[in-house]
Amino acid sequence: MFELVKAGGILMLPIIVCSIVALAIIFERLWALRSQRVIPNNLVAQIWQLHSKGQLTNAHVVTVKEGSPLGRILAAGLVNRQHSRIVMKEAIEEVGRQVVHELERYLNTLGTIASIAPLLGLLGTVIGMIKVFAAIMTAGVGNPTVLAGGISEALITTAAGLSVAIPSLMFHRYFGGKVERLVVKMEEQALKMVEVMQGEREQG
Repeated sequence: MFELVKAGGILMLPIIVCSIVALAIIFERLWALRSQRVIPNNLVAQIWQLHSKGQLTNAHVVTVKEGSPLGRILAAGLVNRQHSRIVMKEAIEEVGRQVVHELERYLNTLGTIASIAPLLGLLGTVIGMIKVFAAIMTAGVGNPTVLAGGISEALITTAAGLSVAIPSLMFHRYFGGKVERLVVKMEEQALKMVEVMQGEREQG
């Protein structure tokens, strides 16, 4: 492995850094975007049970807020539960934008890595080919060792760049889609809670 890195030239270093950062983001987002962590089961039902029994206190609201991203959104509405439906929705939307921003954390970085990794590989290819032509101009085509070194550098950096870019792009798209699905579910839960608290629908 070290020999491949060494043969790939100086541009292998930023490609390796990109791969490490991409792996860290992928594992962190896999953990952070677990459905059960973002949207706990039956959270709205638990809130409604406490509310219907008159047991919903500020301490419960704080616990809900600190428990999950969905809890943060619902807590924004619960704090304003004595106000109108419009006020509750506005508070939920304001906090919801912050929560969505946090769910999308590091995704831009992952997308950037997916874009620049193949460019770094391409740059390595260009540099490798320049070395090949420089060797031809200096020693002619009679020294295959010199030519092979430049060609191998070109191919190795290209392969390394693509090896980083392809999984980075796949996970970037996957996480983007997952965030969208989670946001839709959170919106549904928040709207359900508002309507139940305002007496506009029955808790099912």
